[in-house]
Amino acid sequence: MRILITGGAGCLGSNLVEHWVPVGHQLHLIDNFATGKREVVPAHPLVGLTEGSVADWTLVDRTVANFKPDVVVHSAASYKNPADWREDIATNILGSVNIVRACESSGVRRLINFQTALCYGRPDRLPIPVTAPTRPFTSYGISKTAGEQYVLAASVPAISLRLANITGPRLAIGPIPTFYKRLKAGQSCFCSDTVRDFLDIADFLSLMDMAIQPEAPVGSFNVSTGEGRSIKDVFDAVSAYLNITPASPVPIVPPAADDVAAVVLEPAETERAFGWKAAIGFSDIIARQLAWYDRHGVTDVYSHLTAPQMERER
Repeated sequence: MRILITGGAGCLGSNLVEHWVPVGHQLHLIDNFATGKREVVPAHPLVGLTEGSVADWTLVDRTVANFKPDVVVHSAASYKNPADWREDIATNILGSVNIVRACESSGVRRLINFQTALCYGRPDRLPIPVTAPTRPFTSYGISKTAGEQYVLAASVPAISLRLANITGPRLAIGPIPTFYKRLKAGQSCFCSDTVRDFLDIADFLSLMDMAIQPEAPVGSFNVSTGEGRSIKDVFDAVSAYLNITPASPVPIVPPAADDVAAVVLEPAETERAFGWKAAIGFSDIIARQLAWYDRHGVTDVYSHLTAPQMERER
């Protein structure tokens, strides 16, 4: 199968490359390396690369037309600067429109979009069903949700996967790499009083193998274990893994103004439609992620949230 991956040098994109090359899929990547890493793009006859932004219509149209993919996986996203709404609009909205138009004009058979769980905003109930209203309130969430609407309105069969916090090689966002890096360095930490769901990359990849198939369902789907864990639970798990006992209790701070107290996705419809179910539990999710950091370390740590005052003062 011929698969084009936008954001192919990012965390999810690069894991898809490592997963699909061994089974013989022909891949082509688009990445501007704003958050992706050039060194993770393998020099392999099955992998091609176009450097640039999905906001560049000429680049997107030419790349899709020349490569002629069967499937496009739209993983590119702007998230690293919560205040850079111009880049969020360019990548997450205009970039998504460009991908949709190029897929339609080139006869792509299937488009798969990655969506943030923050599309739901502050939910009315937990876990959040896929039928819940979307009401994002941050630049990242708003722009990603607008982009998703273009994808779902495409004439190409399209899936939008609303993702839990996926862990795996090169994870560079969220509490797990933050706690690991700070605790290893002997630095203090704090926990936001929030709850999130986590999903191991192996479970995500098993769903992606199903999603690229011609007979796969279309529409929006939550991708999650359906189990919520507090950020304090994550801190405790990382501390225990590192065999570090903090000298004093870790501070628990209220969610920031641009944060959400609890985001836990209900995966029941995804489980029914795909015959898929997450198999890896929370303890193993954390242990597998930290074992990877033991081997490879943590480089950048990004966040789509504005840093709380206590973090800026450190």
